[in-house]
Amino acid sequence: MGRDIFSMIWYGGRLSLFIGVGSTLISTLLAILFGAVSGLSPKWLDALLMRLTEILLSVPNLLLVIFLQAVIGTPSAWSIAFVIGLTSWTSIAKVVRTEVQQLRASEYVIVAKCMGGSFFHILRCHLAPNFFSSILFMMVMNVRSAIIAESTLSFMGLGLPIEVVTWGSMLSLAEKALMTDAWWILLIPGVFLVVTLLCITNLGDYLRSCTSRKESNL
Repeated sequence: MGRDIFSMIWYGGRLSLFIGVGSTLISTLLAILFGAVSGLSPKWLDALLMRLTEILLSVPNLLLVIFLQAVIGTPSAWSIAFVIGLTSWTSIAKVVRTEVQQLRASEYVIVAKCMGGSFFHILRCHLAPNFFSSILFMMVMNVRSAIIAESTLSFMGLGLPIEVVTWGSMLSLAEKALMTDAWWILLIPGVFLVVTLLCITNLGDYLRSCTSRKESNL
């Protein structure tokens, strides 16, 4: 096809990782805000927010991504990162909510409330530092899931335009590559994608083991 696979791999990897990291930052911010509000709310409001979370969890994430992307219109790296982040915060929010419920009865949180500390002050200074290690593993796994989602969308022809190079868009050329016996066009981005996902998974496992050892020592 007259294309430089080496350049496409390195350039496409930047966009794939950008989508993975960008969507994770968005989903983590939403999860922390939603989970903290739910954990500090009265029981009736907490129950209502958790039912909403469970409803969203019951819907396949890929369907939500496709629906929201269709509403936004022409896909771009920013829009795909935003849509994936907007649909992948629910599992982290449940963990944040549980941690906040355990921490809200702590003396330092009660004192901060009595001294007039705002919600964001208490969240930033007293709550987030204590539950951040608990969601770190899930954040790393969200990066992996976002890269997989972007690759899946591109492979299905619903992601970035074909002229925008990502590892997913390179995999979307699989049909043409196999028909012309150009197997390396499919194999090389597939290998890079699998190796990157394995590295992210190992990093997440390492962070989880470090967190578990820290909690056991405490």
